[in-house]
Amino acid sequence: MAARSLPPRWIHFWALLTLLATLGLLGMGGLVTSHGVGLAVPDWPNTFGYNMFLFPISKWVGGIFYEHLHRLWASGVGMLTIVLAVGLAWQEPRAWMRRLGWTALVLVIVQGVLGGLRVTLLKNEIGIVHACLAQAFFVLIGFLALATSRWWAETAETISPRSVSVKWRWLVIVITAVVYLQLALGARMRHAHLGLSIPDYPLAYGQVIPPFDAASVERINEARHQQGMLSTTTEQIAVQFTHRTLAIAILLAIMVCADQARRPQTPLVLRRMVMFWAGLVALQFVLGAATVWSNKAADVATAHVVVGALTLLAGAMLGAMTWRIQSNPDRVDDNRGISNTMVA
Repeated sequence: MAARSLPPRWIHFWALLTLLATLGLLGMGGLVTSHGVGLAVPDWPNTFGYNMFLFPISKWVGGIFYEHLHRLWASGVGMLTIVLAVGLAWQEPRAWMRRLGWTALVLVIVQGVLGGLRVTLLKNEIGIVHACLAQAFFVLIGFLALATSRWWAETAETISPRSVSVKWRWLVIVITAVVYLQLALGARMRHAHLGLSIPDYPLAYGQVIPPFDAASVERINEARHQQGMLSTTTEQIAVQFTHRTLAIAILLAIMVCADQARRPQTPLVLRRMVMFWAGLVALQFVLGAATVWSNKAADVATAHVVVGALTLLAGAMLGAMTWRIQSNPDRVDDNRGISNTMVA
């Protein structure tokens, strides 16, 4: 792909800015949920009857501060996305990229509506969908930033497709899909607002596998009440235990992926990327344990959310990079004299 097929450089930097702002928004959302202040502002789209953008700063106190700032930050991400989508539609030569730009805009609008409905309808299920869609939007913006980069247009063309194993590429894709499932389970736990359904770690109620029968859960809830904790359910215990089990599986799978990337023929950029991915998942594993040990301290739980999002993004970008290297759609086949050009 020739560099001239890319949009102006400002679009790439704007995509990066939108990506950073979205990461910050995920962090703000994590703080809102961790502090349990998602309903600190009871109306929407106004804020206590004020226009959202005119709500007095003097009233930004307590939980209102986190929830109102989250709304304003979300509005900022929406405005950044509008500019990005319009910029791509105006100056991006690739039709599929223009469509992805409009898709990002639709997603951010849907996100805003879901956030409002979560407040007005008081449905935890909407909050879970809101959280999962936020992660998907984050990955999409990351891909837009990658696909508008010089690496995508120029450097990838110099890397042989044979340097990346197809099996390794699919391993990356499968792990990334499981990471997304893991984040969805995390959202399910956070939005249940029941606290820690399994309050100890690495054991679970003193056992390797927690009890799931009704009688045991009843005894667990009696003990939880004595400690001032909310009741839990068999489902929540199962979800949290699955979340813990998947965390171990993901950690081991990414370590295997990183070990396989040590082959001499693996491009340096991919080796570095997968090592970064492994570092993120190791940090995420520690933060998960710290979340339990700190009894879901807001800052620790929020860091867990942010690093989880970065882990998903790293896997998705690694998968996209391997796809770009293996496809090399604009490379000329010297033997046939045919140029496989990506349809614009």
